[in-house]
Amino acid sequence: MKYVKYIAVLALAACMALVIAGCSSGSASSASASASASSASASASASSSASASADAAAAAAVDELIAKIQVQERTATTDADCKAAKDAWDALTDAQKELVEEGDYFGRDTGDASKDDPLAAKPDKENEILVVSFGTSFNDNRVATIGGVEKAIAAAFPEWSVRRAFTAQIIINHIAARDGEQINNMQQALDLAKEAGVKNLVIAPTHLMHGAEYDELVAALEPYKADINIVVAEPLLGEVGADATVINDDKKAVAEAVVAAAAVPEDQALVLMGHGTSHEANVTYNQMQTVMDELGYKNVFIGTVEGEPEDTECSVVIDKVKDAGFKNVVLRPLMVVAGDHANNDMADPEDPESWFSQFTAAGAFDKVDCQINGLGEIPAVQAIYVAHVKAVVDQIA
Repeated sequence: MKYVKYIAVLALAACMALVIAGCSSGSASSASASASASSASASASASSSASASADAAAAAAVDELIAKIQVQERTATTDADCKAAKDAWDALTDAQKELVEEGDYFGRDTGDASKDDPLAAKPDKENEILVVSFGTSFNDNRVATIGGVEKAIAAAFPEWSVRRAFTAQIIINHIAARDGEQINNMQQALDLAKEAGVKNLVIAPTHLMHGAEYDELVAALEPYKADINIVVAEPLLGEVGADATVINDDKKAVAEAVVAAAAVPEDQALVLMGHGTSHEANVTYNQMQTVMDELGYKNVFIGTVEGEPEDTECSVVIDKVKDAGFKNVVLRPLMVVAGDHANNDMADPEDPESWFSQFTAAGAFDKVDCQINGLGEIPAVQAIYVAHVKAVVDQIA
């Protein structure tokens, strides 16, 4: 009996040992599986982190390349730099492109550049009209405004070579990098005229006024005057005048043209947003307001992005429109082109600093609309440029 009990005890002990061993083995397997899962998770996390870092680095590299060509000076490497920036952008994935701070540089759709004629070929006549503009990278608007002026001039003077130059190298680079279109700067265009043996060169500036950019344009002509007879036509608004009360026929004609093109009812406010300048020519904006008042356009208000002169600053214009009792407002650029300033500084609903946003935030108006149209696309304005060119062509003849 004792022997049987002894055997039973041994059997029970053996069973207990097996159970304990099984538990120990299961625990070890569980720990091993947990360790493997943890290792896999860490590996995946590290891989994801490495991928995110690589994406950020690729996007940052494109931003650096864009910054390299967002300059006003053309160098020996400019063309190669433009190509490198575009190639780097094209190599990015869609997710990486989202990380590029200057993503709009290549990513924003501004229209079909192939519709634009850069008029960059060497002149084939001894008389040339060089249409000089600041420029815009907005393709469709460039065709409608600057291209519209150029075509009007070419149609009026078929016996002259008509070509283009931009004064903003930063814009030339943008168009070259993004669209592969090559536009001449002033030096390139003037060098071509000299090489081609041009005798008479008319500079037709599309600039709004006798401001800083116009002065720079005139200064750039000096080295070429020994070889070419160069004359400069008036900018769009003509002579500046001494003070806000002094106006001329050009300003009157432009005022009538833009008001007619805007077609805003008299019970709505039309706010025309110019660029503004610290140059003494900023009185031109006050003169345009004088013209509007004298023509009886009591619903038209002149403003400027730069707030120079001070009484054309956005908040001041808002108060003027509000005090006049208007509840509906239409914003439109007082600029030759409707490019970056018109699309962003004026009309961008996501930018709290845009004029659209500021007028909306004022809470005084029932409706705020935008017309994104440059002066250059208005036929009556194109006719003014043609008249200015004719005035100097007649002097040469």
